[in-house]
Amino acid sequence: MTAPNTGSITTAEGGKNTTRTGVSTNIIIEVDGNSVGAIQSLSINEERQIAMIDEVGTDGHIDSVPQRSTNISGSCKRVRYDNLRVAAAFSRGYIHVASQRIPFDIVIKDIFAGSDPSSTLITTIKNVWIKSISMTYSSTDFVIIEDMGWEAEKIYSTLGSNNAVPGVAGSRNLAITPADQFELASDRGDRRGSLDGAGLLFAIENS
Repeated sequence: MTAPNTGSITTAEGGKNTTRTGVSTNIIIEVDGNSVGAIQSLSINEERQIAMIDEVGTDGHIDSVPQRSTNISGSCKRVRYDNLRVAAAFSRGYIHVASQRIPFDIVIKDIFAGSDPSSTLITTIKNVWIKSISMTYSSTDFVIIEDMGWEAEKIYSTLGSNNAVPGVAGSRNLAITPADQFELASDRGDRRGSLDGAGLLFAIENS
């Protein structure tokens, strides 16, 4: 059964109950094959600036285009647990920000769709640099929480390990606009971005 206005699936076929909302209990965060553990929250931000193109004689934008590469950044909040400081929990052999000289990768495995490796959504955050580490020792709350800020060069996702792009996966059979070859390549990590692909001037939305 589906909601009448939006088509959202409310019950499975035959009226059976179902849960379709992604939850954080299905997320595994790893570095160098080791689960980090004791994470309270992990935020990921992807952001780029868009230039609006105007002209004399026209009231309104006539075009728009990204004017800088996409920046990837985020933060992690972790309980100091198992005698591990936050950098050590990310499989680093040091404690302080200034000690890092080699970036690392964060791998996020979303097993919501099934435990079969082929159905696991794997997101890789590539070449992560620790930007900040902060903590507070408090007499009113004995539990020590550490906050780590970071920036990275690249982010991409695959479905399992078969290099497939998962962007069209879903249960509603939506008429999703297909990506072109450069968008697909960027999404699965084969390119750093899609704007340097040939033929941008004549590229149009595929519908």
